[in-house]
Amino acid sequence: MFIIIKLQIFQLIRVKLMIPETDFSIRYFIGGYDNNITYLITCNILKTQVIVDAAIDIGMLLPFIDSEPSAILITHTHTDHISFIDEYIEKFPSLTIIGHSDSANLFKRKNFKYINHKHIIKIGQLLFTAIHTPGHYYDSICYLLKPVIFTGDTIFVGRTGRVKSRSSSINELYNSVYHKILTLPDNIRIYPGHDYGKKLTIQIKENKKISPLLRAKDLNDFISIMKEYEMNR
Repeated sequence: MFIIIKLQIFQLIRVKLMIPETDFSIRYFIGGYDNNITYLITCNILKTQVIVDAAIDIGMLLPFIDSEPSAILITHTHTDHISFIDEYIEKFPSLTIIGHSDSANLFKRKNFKYINHKHIIKIGQLLFTAIHTPGHYYDSICYLLKPVIFTGDTIFVGRTGRVKSRSSSINELYNSVYHKILTLPDNIRIYPGHDYGKKLTIQIKENKKISPLLRAKDLNDFISIMKEYEMNR
């Protein structure tokens, strides 16, 4: 048996599913507090639109929004990634906010829907797989929409996220990066939460080649490489 949770137009399914190919487009908007990126994804079949993170003034997105977006996917609740969430909700009152169950206390609104690891979210013809990736922050989630993944601050172009917050953990970050993200197919393309690299997006295979943080032999090696990175950044 499996459990299907219907959330308006969403289904959260606790089973492995074959994810069919579908057509979609991605627009990105850079700004916020530190070259943050908000993404606007459009299903080209049903014209459904989904936002990833509320890091950018809603006014920048409006010229590209065809109708009220169905949902906003929160990668984690560091302030810079949700700083404009009230503007988004004011503009689109029925917008569903989706985030990790540990974030629920921060979004005490009826339109917040929580998810956990391996939940599958169906929006229009788009199927997102939630991958809980704690480490940079306790409630970090990456959203896999084959052949791309929205990684928030877990992985950037050329490196991983940092572990400087009170709720960060380098052990958990190593597990999330090495056992959940880098085990995905090499051709999966990363769309991170900040524009920190020499280019906006990168495939997993290429990212491994350019980043020592993604080539650690084990946890201790990862800790050592991270320490060196922090000393020289």
